[in-house]
Amino acid sequence: MQYRPDSAELLTTLADLLDDVLLPALPSSLQHRARVAANIVRILEREQRLSPDADQQARARYGALLGHDGSVGELAAELSVVLRTNTDHDLERDAWHALVDIAKADLAIAKPGYDLWEGE
Repeated sequence: MQYRPDSAELLTTLADLLDDVLLPALPSSLQHRARVAANIVRILEREQRLSPDADQQARARYGALLGHDGSVGELAAELSVVLRTNTDHDLERDAWHALVDIAKADLAIAKPGYDLWEGE
């Protein structure tokens, strides 16, 4: 059992400290660095919280397209090769939807809000 606060909560607290307490107290020459540090800590918090599910979903999507299991990296590399030589339009369409969903999950970690894209 993990005791509270967990690592995601600690990272959120650290980011809040950087943004809300330290940033206003710093000279203007150091404020940008504090903002960057707070942003990095927030990315790490989202990665801690969201990556396990995103990785599991990516693995499932790649596996469904390729018909077998493997690591996310191996499956992604294999799908890349398959798509370069592909003539199956159904696979291409299904891969597009899977890759958009995988990219959205990555964006939810790296740049929240950009994962809400609904375009083609």
